[in-house]
This record gives sequence, structure tokens and C-alpha cells, in this order.
Amino acid sequence: MACPCGLARRAFADRDEFPGTVHLTQIVEDAREHFHREHTEVYVILECEADAAMELDGVRHPVSPKTAILIPPGVRHRACGKMTVLIVCTPNFDATDEHF
Repeated sequence: MACPCGLARRAFADRDEFPGTVHLTQIVEDAREHFHREHTEVYVILECEADAAMELDGVRHPVSPKTAILIPPGVRHRACGKMTVLIVCTPNFDATDEHF
């Protein structure tokens, strides 16, 4: 499914015993900057280009495989460069909580 970050496959939204969703996301180019009012996200970088970064509130942070980034509600963020990430989102992902 297309998203501001690239292509995402989402899991566990239908499970009451898990308070969030898990997304496997392929970022194919710089993602669109956005923020969430309700969601907290953890990005776990699985694969990335050598110059990949996460931008948080306008500050770029270099990333490499096995890097984890915590993104609280209200933090403007985007992925910069090609990468594959596992995103843990709590509470359950809701597309209406993506703000640009």
C-alpha cells in the first residue's frame, strides 16, 4: 500500500492483544515530511544506502542497518534515501493521523 514514506505492508491492526501495528516499509526515495498527533513510531532500519538518514524536526540523523529511531507524537519526520524499515506504531495506525 502506498504511503508518504513509500510502500508499506501493515500487520496486527486487527489484534486486540497487541496495542499497535507493525509495518514493513520500502522507502524508494526521500519520504514526505509529516507528523502524527497521536502515534508514537519506532523505525528499525533493516537495510539502507550508505548516506541514508532520518530527519527529525529538521535535523538529519545518519542511520545504518540495525539503527532504531523513536519518534514521539508531534515530531516532524521523514526518511532520506532508499531503505527498508520495520515500523512499530502505537496505537494502531490510522491514516487520518498523518499531517503534512
